Amino acid sequence: MADVKSVELAEVAGKRVLVRVDFNVPIKDGEVTDDTRIRAALPTIQYLREHGARTILMSHRGRPSGEGFEEAFTLAPAARRLAELLGTPVVFASDTVGADAQAKAAALSDGQVLVLENLRFDKREKKNDPAFCRELAALGDVYVNDAFGTAHRAHASTAGVAELLPAYAGFLMQREVSTLTGMLEDPKRPFVAILGGSKVSDKIKVIDALIEKCDALVIGGGMCFTFLLAQGKQVGTSLKEEDWVERAAATLQRAEEAGCRILLPTDVVVADAFAEDARTETVSVDAIPEDMMGLDIGPETAAAYAEAVAGAKTVFWNGPMGVFEMKAFEAGTKAVAEAVAANADADTIIGGGDSVAAVNKFGLADRMTFISTGGGASMELVQGEALPGVEALK
Repeated sequence: MADVKSVELAEVAGKRVLVRVDFNVPIKDGEVTDDTRIRAALPTIQYLREHGARTILMSHRGRPSGEGFEEAFTLAPAARRLAELLGTPVVFASDTVGADAQAKAAALSDGQVLVLENLRFDKREKKNDPAFCRELAALGDVYVNDAFGTAHRAHASTAGVAELLPAYAGFLMQREVSTLTGMLEDPKRPFVAILGGSKVSDKIKVIDALIEKCDALVIGGGMCFTFLLAQGKQVGTSLKEEDWVERAAATLQRAEEAGCRILLPTDVVVADAFAEDARTETVSVDAIPEDMMGLDIGPETAAAYAEAVAGAKTVFWNGPMGVFEMKAFEAGTKAVAEAVAANADADTIIGGGDSVAAVNKFGLADRMTFISTGGGASMELVQGEALPGVEALK
């Protein structure tokens, strides 16, 4: 994969630099409750400030209707949190490309930072509308994309603007692309991938791609039941995709031919309802009661998965082993997270989404080599898809 152009190659002193960041952060009562994504953008923002740029930040947040301002989705609290983290005032525009944004962008001095209001208040953002691209581009002289988490979408702020201004990658974007592509192109071996999540249909392209690259593929989460069905087992009322059973069986066959060991659960925690207070028991996968559903891997499986992880030199993890949000079904995901954290000799890469929530929940984030900020984007990169936001920076 050709390298993206680094922001370090850009002439930024005295220039208005339009930066796509990912400030899609949770906010409650006007306060940011998790500032991980804002912190992730700090190295690029600090670099631009130190080099005399006039930095204009743009981001989406949530899923507003696209018909104008909605209080529930404003970026104002994110701008306030950024000011606290930077220890300097941050200007906030009450619109995205309107009169306020234009006036405040024009008034910036070297080293100052401006945050524009939510890009998705304008429905033209998601349509990559040419007129909206031109209005955004008119605010800046140089474009920097530091939002890997949105790189798989061809929107105005991720793809369109890059065609109209000199375009570069921020430090977070560079690190994401180089870490994930490096893992796929030249992993330290053994390379073990752990995939969870609910559906085989959502992950099949990733599974296909990883079978070619991995020494072992560990499977948990709801999708394991479709694979167990493919092995002729009964899975009770567990989540399953009947029309994917044949494809799952073919995948197991292909893995064997490719020399990639696939690990599936040997025991599971089953429940009589999808609820925290459900009646639960641990059973062999050969003895799942027909009126119960599997909601986590069992202890025997967790130990086998931990052992596979312990012997690895590269570990990629995307997707929980069970319904870890509920205390009764968190043990499998926690055991795998602890095994990944304990392997200090390996490059451990957490591929976005629920796996990030899991390592944060169990307080293990600081023991991982790399945590991707992009769930969907990291998955598309792993399965070999070209990401519009990355392609635009080459």
